[in-house]
Amino acid sequence: MAGASSQSGMRAALILIGKRFASSLLTLLMVSVTIFIIAQLLPGDAAQEALGQSATADQVAALRHEMGLDRPAHVRYVSWLTGMVSGDPGQSMVANMPVAEVISTRLPNSLLLAALTALVAIPVALSIGIGSAMNRGGRIDRALNIVTLSMVAVPEFLVATIAVLIFSVKLRWLPSIAMASSDMNWGDYLRGVAMPILTLCVIVVAQMARMTRAAVIDQMDRPYVEMAVLKGVAPVRVVLKHIMPNAIAPIVNAMALSLSYLLGGAVIVETIFNYPGLASLMVNAVTSRDMPLLQACAMIFCTAYLILMLIADVTAILANPRLRAQ
Repeated sequence: MAGASSQSGMRAALILIGKRFASSLLTLLMVSVTIFIIAQLLPGDAAQEALGQSATADQVAALRHEMGLDRPAHVRYVSWLTGMVSGDPGQSMVANMPVAEVISTRLPNSLLLAALTALVAIPVALSIGIGSAMNRGGRIDRALNIVTLSMVAVPEFLVATIAVLIFSVKLRWLPSIAMASSDMNWGDYLRGVAMPILTLCVIVVAQMARMTRAAVIDQMDRPYVEMAVLKGVAPVRVVLKHIMPNAIAPIVNAMALSLSYLLGGAVIVETIFNYPGLASLMVNAVTSRDMPLLQACAMIFCTAYLILMLIADVTAILANPRLRAQ
């Protein structure tokens, strides 16, 4: 009987995960349409940018024809989407080389920056969130609440500016421009990216800590936790053994939401610190009207965001049997 119930629950979970996966694919398709339309609405085009303001109308029209910019919009969308699905996002109109090759030089830098930020932010945020929840209403909780609220309220560009002023201009400990190259050793690289990581961590840690605190407090009010406390179980053991397994789904969801913020925050941080990542490459693509490169970068960011949300949903489904009944 128990085995049949377990199989039924697993089947319901797989169906729900399949629906979430299909919903993500549909969302990604709608995002691709939106990105393509927005890219077409930008003023100017790559032909004008490549030839400059002194080019004649005939020269611009000839180059637009050569680039395929004069084809109908729906033809260009289908061609672009087919290429994206097959792994060929097209040719960069400004760099005159495959978009995949251009992105391959920048994507590892962005992934490494995000990984290092997550490596620092997740343990710190969990410690702050759990510590604040365990001292709910106390001085430590109030102090951490004020600190995290202040961190959330400060925008990235202001955090980056203050960091440059303190650590680069006043103390001269860190470079104001983030350097990253393949010939750097780990020590030089970490010193070069310290301020971008610090800037991203300020916002991510605050968001993740507040959501972790809320998830832990929600479980602390449950009867099974009160029973464990009444039995004399140590507070740390209550949190680690009783609360965390049940709070893992909302905490993973909080992590996914916070890490997805890295994608948006990286655009500002990489631009301010001139970090050679994917976000700064996308900004350059907007400036030069390099639409294939811009669309590919935007799709990578959106796909990464949807993957993080999908992971959070699947974790919540697997961790919470009540969701399988939906």
